[in-house]
Amino acid sequence: MKNPLRNLYRPFLGMMIVILIGSFGFRIIESYSWLEAVYMTIITVSTIGFMEVKPLSDAGRIFTIFLIAANFTVIAYLVSVVSGYLFDGEFRKDYQLYKMKKQIEELKNHVIICGFGRNGRAAAQMLLRNHVQFVVIEKDVKQFEEAGMEIPFQLFADATREEVLLEAGVKNAKALITTLPEDASNVFVVLSAKELNKSLLIISRATNDTSVRKLKHAGASNVIMPDKLGGVHMANLVLNPDVKEFLDWMQMEEKGHFVIKEIRCDKNFMLSELKLWEKTGASILGIKNSNHHFILNPGPNHLLEAGQMIIIMGEEIQIEKAKELIG
Repeated sequence: MKNPLRNLYRPFLGMMIVILIGSFGFRIIESYSWLEAVYMTIITVSTIGFMEVKPLSDAGRIFTIFLIAANFTVIAYLVSVVSGYLFDGEFRKDYQLYKMKKQIEELKNHVIICGFGRNGRAAAQMLLRNHVQFVVIEKDVKQFEEAGMEIPFQLFADATREEVLLEAGVKNAKALITTLPEDASNVFVVLSAKELNKSLLIISRATNDTSVRKLKHAGASNVIMPDKLGGVHMANLVLNPDVKEFLDWMQMEEKGHFVIKEIRCDKNFMLSELKLWEKTGASILGIKNSNHHFILNPGPNHLLEAGQMIIIMGEEIQIEKAKELIG
């Protein structure tokens, strides 16, 4: 994304060259002083028509004719470029991209999505519903057109390039999701992103089983295999159709406010003392302890410790009350 006025540099540069040539020409041919030479050039190219500072020789008149002709050419080019740039919508487009770049530079704790295929779009939809700021990197503009989504921040570039990740604000991001179609590209993105931001949470897509280990070794926090998950999903629909359908509906329902979220515990207390359901209406599904192990459906005598993550289910307003109570 470049400065929106970059297309105007060339015609204005042409005018400056004409002025320089005219000044040097009058200085050499007519032995004018620098002030007289510049003044004579300006009144000539501007077609103001003041009197000559000194009478011109035949060589000076011939030079002035060529100077006026050159200036008319530059002016015609300038008018053509400026009118086309302003009225064909190019300036508006470039200005919007330039403004977007400045806004991306100010983002903090956002998410970067590399690739805007089916998986990238699904991730973007979920982030939009949860009001999480994100930047999409996709080099194929058609992917945005086919998606039919309003993406606030988007970069038309190659996500495997380090400078593109920097432009997307990788150093200030909290997470990166890479869904590029080739595993090798995802590995490259993970390596570059992890080098630029050591604390970055990275979720990567993988096609082959052999790529999972490579992506983990490169720095991916989690590796998802959509094809394998699709098979598991279909099998669960056979084994537990209503349960699976309910969970999918709960996650994808756009108009609902019933969610599953994680809350960090900031103090120690017993679950029986917390009385979470009585006070908020939300339910605890599980707890992730300091050893990164999950405790499902903990009992009332379970001791919650500071730093543990609590997986909680409820409506948005119930979740907010639980955050105030636990945090």
